[in-house]
Amino acid sequence: MTSDFINVLAQAANAYQEGTKLPEGQIVVNALLAAETHTKNEKINYNFSDLNGKWRLCFATGTKKVRKKGGIILKAGRYLPKFLNIYLAFSENLGKSHRGEISNQVQLGSILLKLTGFTKCLGKKNILAFDFLQMQLSFLNKIIFNKPISSGKNSENLSESFYEKPIAKLPFFVFFLITENMIAARGKGGGLALWFKEN
Repeated sequence: MTSDFINVLAQAANAYQEGTKLPEGQIVVNALLAAETHTKNEKINYNFSDLNGKWRLCFATGTKKVRKKGGIILKAGRYLPKFLNIYLAFSENLGKSHRGEISNQVQLGSILLKLTGFTKCLGKKNILAFDFLQMQLSFLNKIIFNKPISSGKNSENLSESFYEKPIAKLPFFVFFLITENMIAARGKGGGLALWFKEN
């Protein structure tokens, strides 16, 4: 049933936020896989605008390569420690279909690392490709490092260079669940992740 995996993932996200008992990791992984299969089978397409906002990572899996089979398998899923805050934020560029900006923030105590860059998506495949182009490091809300992390000469060139690159040469997420309160995706490396909406 569709509601089964939605309920499990919602329970995991809510429990993480509220500090209550968390569903077992394997149950969450199974729910993520069920959500992914459902989206593929039903050919569900999401809009870039559905991602607008700030999302906190709460659960993720690792992967390991299988040499003989030439593929990957999922490692056990884990909840992130509550003291480690990792956020993804998206904003759509008005008037530019399927284009936008992304930021990834990692906060540990008084230290904040923020990466920002561009995104583009291919609607029918739910793929969101991105590239981080600027890094900012802050301590006690004071910026101590703020520099480009790309070899481009200026932001305009960086933007055009990004949009000309094929998806295969960029990092990307394939989103298979987007609701008002949570999102889930598989990364280019094969791992699964679950985020909840940060108010």
